[in-house]
Amino acid sequence: MADVGRHPRITLHTLSEVTEVKGYVGNFEVKVLKKARYVDETACTACGDCARACPVVFPDEFNVGLSSRKAVYIPFPQAVPSAYAVNMNECMGRGCSKCLDACEKRCIDFHMSDEEITERVGSIVVATGLSPYDPREMDEYGYTRFPNVVTSLEFERLVNAGGPTRGELVRPGDRQRPAAVGFIQCVGSRSKRKGGEYCSNICCMNTVKSTLVLKEHYPDMEIKVFYIDIRAFGKGFEDLYNRSRRLGVQYLRGLPGSVEALPDGSLRVAVENTATGGIEFHDLSMLVLALGIQPAPGTGKLQEMLGLQLTADGFFLEAHPKLQPVDAATRGVFYAGCAEGPKDIKDSVTQGSAAAARAIRLMHRGQITSEPITSEIITEQCRACGKCAEVCPYNAITVDVKRKIPAVVNAAACAGCGTCAAECRFGAIVMNHFTDAQIIAQIDALLAENAADKILTFACNWCSYAGADYAGVSRLQYPANVRLIRTMCSGRVDESFIWHAFKKGAPVVLVSGCHIGDCHYIDANHWTVKRVEKVRKKMEKLGIRTERLQLEWISAAEGVRFARVMAEMERLRKGVSREEIAETAAIIRKRNQERRSGAPSGPETATSPR
Repeated sequence: MADVGRHPRITLHTLSEVTEVKGYVGNFEVKVLKKARYVDETACTACGDCARACPVVFPDEFNVGLSSRKAVYIPFPQAVPSAYAVNMNECMGRGCSKCLDACEKRCIDFHMSDEEITERVGSIVVATGLSPYDPREMDEYGYTRFPNVVTSLEFERLVNAGGPTRGELVRPGDRQRPAAVGFIQCVGSRSKRKGGEYCSNICCMNTVKSTLVLKEHYPDMEIKVFYIDIRAFGKGFEDLYNRSRRLGVQYLRGLPGSVEALPDGSLRVAVENTATGGIEFHDLSMLVLALGIQPAPGTGKLQEMLGLQLTADGFFLEAHPKLQPVDAATRGVFYAGCAEGPKDIKDSVTQGSAAAARAIRLMHRGQITSEPITSEIITEQCRACGKCAEVCPYNAITVDVKRKIPAVVNAAACAGCGTCAAECRFGAIVMNHFTDAQIIAQIDALLAENAADKILTFACNWCSYAGADYAGVSRLQYPANVRLIRTMCSGRVDESFIWHAFKKGAPVVLVSGCHIGDCHYIDANHWTVKRVEKVRKKMEKLGIRTERLQLEWISAAEGVRFARVMAEMERLRKGVSREEIAETAAIIRKRNQERRSGAPSGPETATSPR
């Protein structure tokens, strides 16, 4: 961090918060609120005279409340810049002014105010870090009731040489050295009741490391670890775990059900040992809760600003777990560290280096190359309704609804999913290389002969179409009458394509794409769901069996699932008679004629191809 602070080409904004992000790859405009420090950081020498004079005392966040600090303070010893700051929510202000009098260099200025800074950047790396689980929610372990129950973070500060006890482990309740220490794993992790269902990745090895530290300094100390599973999966991790056991650390498989306090301040832990099947009671001097990892505060706000996607656990979702593990779906945005998911220091450094390399690779040319598969607006036909801007996952479309100014597509930001074209009811959007006319022509060609024998399938390029390819190279058997129409995203499948397929004699139609939450275009397939449901409701009103239209999610690796879905589609196809197919086509033609003649009609069934 000190190197970053001294680097001539790095601007470091501390005490700052990103409030707004506009633009696109190569041309982001970022607004930053730089909060007032009330100390001139260029003049401050960090002598500490102001802090010694300050009469206001508050818990020190860096030491997790185990020590105190003043209202004017340095957050932690290695902070950059190495300058004090005044917390005005705690300071007594000019009515006190003791820090002002103590500072010989006159660095303190209570007239400072917050400042808004605008930075123009080409790429963004999201490295928002993590938030530890709050154990107060899991009170069965007594964290709020017993002073000798501490978190793993509090334990780290107690055994740290720079911590509040100078590295001497003492019980917070009586300041005595504990004779027996217990560790409870997975506090806030791998639980369906409280915290997260996911593994927090770092807790097991952090506990193993802590037991080794204790055994090094206190060889006679009794140490017990209560766990579900020990996940020592990294390089050298298994050796550390075995070394801990050889030193006498007891690993007991099972999480405590209750914790009770004894008269001397010690703790009695009741646990079902799942290895032996018996209920055991263990008396411990001190209990350490291995906290899980949660997304950092403000993750949701940043997600909205950058148009990103979150996993079900609340972490940022990468564009592709194998091919683009540090890229966001929004081009020009990258992830580093625990913003993308729980990981240890080594993995965080690796991902940070990868994110930096990706950003450099993108920016070093001085210009951005965009894909030709983008949408274009036919200005004369645009009604400025704003629907296209609403559904665009990348905020690539701007439109002034109030002033009725037609939509404009930013080609650099457009990823080519085609959702906007599918949602436009006025034929005002052309999806280059996947135009309405091109897709309609494919439907006509595929159903020109023996339409009743075909299974017409719309498959998204990245998942279901790749799943079909995987089924083929795996030599999996599926019906030979399947006919695929590739679209970049299932969100490109317009209602008119489905109606046109039925009008041309398709017995069944399948719309397929990425699983919900895994869409390569952030959340474009959510609109697919709404559109298919809308068509099904219209089919029901028209007297057409809704099961003839199916929606399935198939990933690129699910060749077996693709074959199984196609077998089911073949079963459905065989249940559709030629008379039913002809009747459906007649119903759709009649409704289309009524729409063209202006007569009252039922549900909308088609739009003109673009």
